[in-house]
Amino acid sequence: MKIGNYSLYSVPAGRFKLDGGAMFGVVPKVLWSKAHPADDLNRIEMVSRCLLIVGEGKVILVNSGIGNHWGEKERSIYGISDAVDISRSLGELGYEPQDVTHVIQTHLHFDHIGGGTEIRGQVRLPSFPDALYYTQERHYQWACNPSERDRASFIADHWECIVGSGRMRWVQGETEILPGIFLHLVHGHTPYQQLPRITDGSSTLLFCSDLIPLASQVRIPWTMGYDLRPVDTVREKKEVLAKAASHDWLLFLEHDPKYELCKVAFKEEGFAISEPLSL
Repeated sequence: MKIGNYSLYSVPAGRFKLDGGAMFGVVPKVLWSKAHPADDLNRIEMVSRCLLIVGEGKVILVNSGIGNHWGEKERSIYGISDAVDISRSLGELGYEPQDVTHVIQTHLHFDHIGGGTEIRGQVRLPSFPDALYYTQERHYQWACNPSERDRASFIADHWECIVGSGRMRWVQGETEILPGIFLHLVHGHTPYQQLPRITDGSSTLLFCSDLIPLASQVRIPWTMGYDLRPVDTVREKKEVLAKAASHDWLLFLEHDPKYELCKVAFKEEGFAISEPLSL
């Protein structure tokens, strides 16, 4: 798919599982399990899906997936599979890690930044050695001093070597970070989550990250138990989905195992997927 001077590619970056109740908060299991059947541990299937943006002399990766350097305990809890690796997926598209020039991290939860570093011998290093990594500075400050409620979502090892390498770049608020790539801030899930929006004025794609992680969550009340401020998430979803429906935006879904891209339409009860798509 092309938007303006950019070619866009979906990049598989891992498979894992999370508790269905945590993924859907106050939504009853009898409703969410129709779209997301749970295993015997009440976990649902999830994917890490990154976006590769190529053009203007740049190779830009949005998020870096869950990574593959996990111990047996974490693999068991989260059902992490090594079947999909971001470096392998990039290679299938004709790119190597050293080709990546920019990494836009929506936020620093472990399932979004885990693939941004790798362990060589006993040393952890940036996976994309020539890339600049972009993160909201105020989100980084939160990640370094999280609340008790979301402390488990942040693992400092995933970003300390990037910061130490001098390749982290701090972003201040909403901005056009690169030509035709804008950042939209939302705060309900975690403070200062940045959602990249790629547009040429006629076509627009929004990387939804954890504002709308699954296709079923275009339903406004279907928010995550992981959201720190679910009332803010509801408001933010309404604003984003209204723009998406009015202006025919493409929505890129990072975690849905079935749908990677969709459009939405206004419905009497709120919003619904009008067209499932793929890159």
